[in-house]
Amino acid sequence: MATNSDAADLWVRRFHPAPQAPVRLLCLPHAGGSASYFYPVSQRLAPRIETLAVQYPGRQDRRNEPCLETVRDLADRIVEVIAPWQDKPLALFGHSLGASVAFEVALRMEAQGIVPAALIPSGRRAPSAHRDERVHLRDDDGLLEEIRRLDGTQSQLLEDDEIKRMVMPSIRADYKAAETYRYEPGPPLSTPLHALTGDTDPKASTDEVRTWADHTTGRFDMTVYPGGHFYLNTHAPAVTEEIAAWLVPATTER
Repeated sequence: MATNSDAADLWVRRFHPAPQAPVRLLCLPHAGGSASYFYPVSQRLAPRIETLAVQYPGRQDRRNEPCLETVRDLADRIVEVIAPWQDKPLALFGHSLGASVAFEVALRMEAQGIVPAALIPSGRRAPSAHRDERVHLRDDDGLLEEIRRLDGTQSQLLEDDEIKRMVMPSIRADYKAAETYRYEPGPPLSTPLHALTGDTDPKASTDEVRTWADHTTGRFDMTVYPGGHFYLNTHAPAVTEEIAAWLVPATTER
């Protein structure tokens, strides 16, 4: 029988331990993404911030596990396994699907009396800014077309039939989770919220991203970068430095 520690090791990866860091950042991947996507983020932020990356089931070393197909199921499991990491302030960063999951994790944390250090949604419109999207219902070629359009998951690798057979189930499950998620109106968070987006993102207009302000009574900031849905691939150093400045404000030199 798996222990809670075993489950935490499956779900949460710590690439660069930083025990002296004053805050941790939990990163949640986009549809088709994995924990390894955040290895460079962890490398850049250490030792100022200790980065944790979530590995959803159904991919890479968890490929033999069934995928979870709803945002709420993902959030429920993540909240269970991050308990050991809440001995210091914990911020949440999520890109695309990960932003929706991070929001639901923040709701659950606040319901337990724990306010995250920050919620940083990236490349995702606010939960209340709904679109009727059904990409997950397309055949494999249709799903691949969307991936290429967004310049996201390494689409060139998906031209290999063997790789495609391995990864398409998790990509489809992730798209289903993202597209079937529906916000249930309720009290806003008190967590500070900093939304990040690309100015030409076809999945989230700047107005839709700005609506994240309605989901918190805390501080709200928004930064718009040049680029599309995966703007952060081009601007990774700037994004990580912005996160660091937001979570660990620079002190004046003495």
